[in-house]
Amino acid sequence: MKKTILLLIFSLGSFSMMNAQNSESDLNVGLIVQKTQHLYWENGFGADYTSDALLNRHLHLKAGYVTSRLGSCMMSNAVKQDNLVLGVDFRFRPKKPLQIFAGLNTGFFYANYEEPMFDVLPNTSLLLSAETGLIYKFRYPFFSVGLSAGYNIINGDGISKPGTLFPLYYKMSLFYKLGTKK
Repeated sequence: MKKTILLLIFSLGSFSMMNAQNSESDLNVGLIVQKTQHLYWENGFGADYTSDALLNRHLHLKAGYVTSRLGSCMMSNAVKQDNLVLGVDFRFRPKKPLQIFAGLNTGFFYANYEEPMFDVLPNTSLLLSAETGLIYKFRYPFFSVGLSAGYNIINGDGISKPGTLFPLYYKMSLFYKLGTKK
């Protein structure tokens, strides 16, 4: 898991270096709080990258990791599950403080049932989801707050995919802009 996260960070950094010399780019990093409807709270971190070369900042590339280990599992015996997500968003009104977005995400889901008797159950799945929401970008102190809802197109049935991969989720993000590079 740690190798995959490092690969994601390296990929985002490599992409930003390949960007055109005369274009500005932004890298935002921060915290994500996710609630699966009728199930767990999952928390984690993420990154968001855009530049003038990406349709004049209309496209945003994002990566994130959320886990119930930092949420519902902390005070209970909830199933430990991890979501590793890559995505792309299209932002409407990219120059305005209040932005509307729609995007697609893909990634990997893993559930750890812990008990050997549950080894017969599926515990991994690919992720594919659609997400939409609002983001408000503060001019100072360079924070942005996002609220969104998403739908896991690939969701669990407990037979061929993990039963804890529910379709509907809600997300709040708090990101900090690391800087604008030209």
